Amino acid sequence: MLVQEYLDKHLLSRKIEDAVNAAVRAKSSDPVLFISNHMRKSVPSVITKVIARQILDSRGIPTVEVDLHTNKGVFRASTPSGVSSGMYEAIEIRDGDEATYLGNGVTKAVKNINEKISEALIGMDPTLQSQIDQAMIDLDKTEKKGELGANAILAVSIAACKAGAAEKEVPLYRHIADLSGRTNLILPIPAFTLISGGKHAGNDLAIQEIMILPVGAKRFEEAVQMGAETYHHLKAIITDKYGAPGCNVGEDGGLAPNISSFREGLDLVKEAISRTEYKEKLKIAIDVAATEFCIGTKYDLDNKNPSRSGQNFKSGEDMIEMYKELCADYPIVSIEDPFDKEDWDHGRNFCSLGLCQVVGDDLLMSTPKRIEKAIGEAACNALVLKINQIGTVTEVVEVVKMAKDAHWGVVISQRSGETDDSFIADLSVGLATGQIKAGAPCRGERLAKYNQLLRIEEELGDQAIYVGEDWRQS
Repeated sequence: MLVQEYLDKHLLSRKIEDAVNAAVRAKSSDPVLFISNHMRKSVPSVITKVIARQILDSRGIPTVEVDLHTNKGVFRASTPSGVSSGMYEAIEIRDGDEATYLGNGVTKAVKNINEKISEALIGMDPTLQSQIDQAMIDLDKTEKKGELGANAILAVSIAACKAGAAEKEVPLYRHIADLSGRTNLILPIPAFTLISGGKHAGNDLAIQEIMILPVGAKRFEEAVQMGAETYHHLKAIITDKYGAPGCNVGEDGGLAPNISSFREGLDLVKEAISRTEYKEKLKIAIDVAATEFCIGTKYDLDNKNPSRSGQNFKSGEDMIEMYKELCADYPIVSIEDPFDKEDWDHGRNFCSLGLCQVVGDDLLMSTPKRIEKAIGEAACNALVLKINQIGTVTEVVEVVKMAKDAHWGVVISQRSGETDDSFIADLSVGLATGQIKAGAPCRGERLAKYNQLLRIEEELGDQAIYVGEDWRQS
């Protein structure tokens, strides 16, 4: 083929002329670079390759990472994972070979991406998130993504979302807002973990987390300062009372002194707050994770104490009374999973008291059917959203809409097994959830989310809105 025939076939002469004219109009100081970028933008982006690999999460356990290629670049994402999986949530695929990573390898999920998902998505437009996600759902053909693995599907879905934002030349959070049909961008209130317990730490504390909410901050940047300063005050208090070993941290970065009672932990946090300049600007939230210490219809608050006497069992009614007392004695504004995941009656009774935000985690497992049931029974009034329990960005958007239509709070949440992917930070802004749990102001995989939110606030400038005291009405 002659050169002129080639140019004519691909309309290159016209495209090059358009690029040169654009460079002249822009008075570009580097016309070659300008023309190159202009030509590149003129080509619609498609997915050209999807490559997955096995990496390690923050616990040293394997997880899935994906590089999704388009003709605009390479977009990377990884999947978080929890300490346990619920029977209702999407299924992550593990290898099960005890001789390798104690059975936790994800090479099967990686293979599913490289050999099946990649082939199905090549040539697709990355801006069409719902079509990409539906293609993977159709390929899987199971209700809970058990064929390809939610850990495989989610990593690809997030990477595609990032590629879609790049194609539109907008920040990731704006692209997510577009996908959800939202116009308001809101910086969420961070729930900073100060004390870890439950399955997240090796102490005797039954409950999983004690957190603080900087409700009185005017900007997210100020909220981060409040959280970090309070964390370090608490560290000094624990060092004085329990010695340096008491400042060991749990999986989410929270301090883990060897305490066993709710009140002991709450008193430590209350004292740390009192040492700050913020006082009334900081409120407390607790994640009880009561399913972990529910035995039949009773709750064993000494379940982690090897020398327990067996005298600290509480009924559901006892737990309600205890929460009422704690809410009266401490500035508690949110309680997560106050009862077992199947204890709908006590959840409904406690929620009806209106003492605080009542958050469903194990109760809901981020699944639409459970959320629909909880809305109908008024068993809680807020959702913990863990993206790996759902499996695609599109379904995440739908679940958030369901919760917000019910006038619930929405808490975007980390997992105990995290990576340095900061996607949930952009997700919380784009979906205007109003709340985010990303752990303590400690450990790189947790700070990746908070630091990204600082960057977003800076980028938004005067348009940045921090939810502050309206954290429940975002």
